[in-house]
Amino acid sequence: MTEKEKMLKGEIYDANYNEELIKERIKAKDLCYKYNQILPSKMAERRELLKKILGKTKTNFLIEQPFMCDYGYNIEIGENFYSNHNLIILDGNKVIFGDNVFIAPNCAFYTAGHPLDAERRNAGLEYAKSIKVGNNVWIGGNVCVLPGVTIGDNVVIGAGSVVNRSIPANSVAVGNPCKVIKKI
Repeated sequence: MTEKEKMLKGEIYDANYNEELIKERIKAKDLCYKYNQILPSKMAERRELLKKILGKTKTNFLIEQPFMCDYGYNIEIGENFYSNHNLIILDGNKVIFGDNVFIAPNCAFYTAGHPLDAERRNAGLEYAKSIKVGNNVWIGGNVCVLPGVTIGDNVVIGAGSVVNRSIPANSVAVGNPCKVIKKI
């Protein structure tokens, strides 16, 4: 099994020294750099480049600059997707956003995690667990979503939250760690 196949299956893989993965990350980061240099007024050009970076898009979407990701091809965004400035998606595994998702500035979605054992971690090994965000979700500023999390439909995540476990549909959740504080 290749390191990429291990990565996509959520198994421990060599993230730091595998030439195929390094090459794919450099390609995505070059495209993100190019995207971040396009004048904000050139909406059509921005949209076309995002279609090249991301694995799947629908018709109506906007990611404000700057935007960074690891691979791009593991990211899927739904219809009417909007992210404000400084979105970071470390997409070693799938990151799937539903329709009508709104993300405030300075948010991060991390599929990557590392072994607790220092020897394995120092050898460049990691794992990646997918993240799924449902429909009609609003994520407040400075939110960090960790590996393996699912955020249900019709959820509001409060600013500054660290989402380290799945959040059920129709909820308002806040805090570090993020917890449901009320049902919608």
